[in-house]
Amino acid sequence: MNAGRAGRYRRAPRPAEVRVRRAGAGDAARLTRLVRASRAYEGPYAPMVAGYRVGPDYIEAHRVFAAVDGGTDRVLGFYALLLDPPELDLMFVADDAQGRGIGRLLVGHLREEARGAGLSAVRIVSHPPAEGFYRSVGAEPIGTVRATPPAVMWDRPELLLRVGRENASGPGRGERPDPGDDRW
Repeated sequence: MNAGRAGRYRRAPRPAEVRVRRAGAGDAARLTRLVRASRAYEGPYAPMVAGYRVGPDYIEAHRVFAAVDGGTDRVLGFYALLLDPPELDLMFVADDAQGRGIGRLLVGHLREEARGAGLSAVRIVSHPPAEGFYRSVGAEPIGTVRATPPAVMWDRPELLLRVGRENASGPGRGERPDPGDDRW
């Protein structure tokens, strides 16, 4: 959907109180439903999430955060940050919450989390239709991750999101980070 076309599509405003909180094991089913229901994975992308599960063990092992409506605790989106090597593993926003700033809110939180963990940048291997979003929040293209059939049937853009750690000596502009280099 494109909300910018003469008001053709209307989106409900962002809930007055959206907060980002650490996801817990009890959120596993809600996060899994959000992934599987995503319209971004329809058509040729559907097999990628058909049996996907965000389990309690995954949530406990990684930094997983959810954007929730403060009044209802409804999960509007979530992300998972891996620290070693630094990578955005998952990021989803509910279809009916897109266009309301939830993704940008999550990326802002991701930056704070990454800085707090001492990182200077986070790698993103993007779902192809989401590349524009990641670039709009400052991620820079650094390459392409080739398809690995049958698990992943399409090439994916690889990006780097700098998070602004002071005095960082990570990769420079345009350089491809070495995944074995813990500085980024």
